[in-house]
Amino acid sequence: MPALIAILLGLSTPSASRAQALVADLSNHLVAITSGFNGAEILLFGAVEGPGDVVVTVRGPADDEVVRRKIRMAGLWVNGPEVAFQGVPEFYAVFSSRPLADVVTPELAEIHQIGAEHLGFHASTERPAEEIDDFRAALIRAKQRQGLYVRDAARLAFLGARLFSARLAFPANVPTGSYTVEVLLVRNGVVASAQTTPLYISQAGISADVYEFAHRQPWLYGIFAILIAGGTGWLAGHLFRRV
Repeated sequence: MPALIAILLGLSTPSASRAQALVADLSNHLVAITSGFNGAEILLFGAVEGPGDVVVTVRGPADDEVVRRKIRMAGLWVNGPEVAFQGVPEFYAVFSSRPLADVVTPELAEIHQIGAEHLGFHASTERPAEEIDDFRAALIRAKQRQGLYVRDAARLAFLGARLFSARLAFPANVPTGSYTVEVLLVRNGVVASAQTTPLYISQAGISADVYEFAHRQPWLYGIFAILIAGGTGWLAGHLFRRV
């Protein structure tokens, strides 16, 4: 609430309204993943000066992905052709105050990567364009099934004529890393104002220590995991024999 009041006071001054027609912020810029993490929700809020629609995109850390097509061979399903993609956002969501088709043009969607079909990742494997498109669509569908890509733009709510808000939901399997929240004020198919806000998702507590140990000392972590699993199995068997 104090941040929202500050936004309103900032927009109410003549110099601020001339310089910036859009101000937005997040209720929290850090999502901590602990051992009991089952998802998180962050409030995006802001205000606009004058008419227009607000479009928000949330993009997670980029990584390389390989998409493989399963083929049937001798009665078995095996890996067939594959396509590697570079710069794939691990998470993507979009919000809009009205249906996207009524707010953004195809050119604007391409420039600002509004909609999963307009994301800027590209294939590093040489294949025909039609085949690349099929693999790209399959990658997006896989991300949607995992809950990491939204299927449709979520509705962003206006509170009166100036205030807006949206709840950014992150699933339990959300990847860690640096995220970008881009907020656009669109008027007549043109971006009148824009703001980019960072968001960080990271491990915390014991889970962070285990995660760091597993990545820095993978062989030692594997040995410990085997010893713990073996010890647990032996203890369970010993207890059951006594019972």
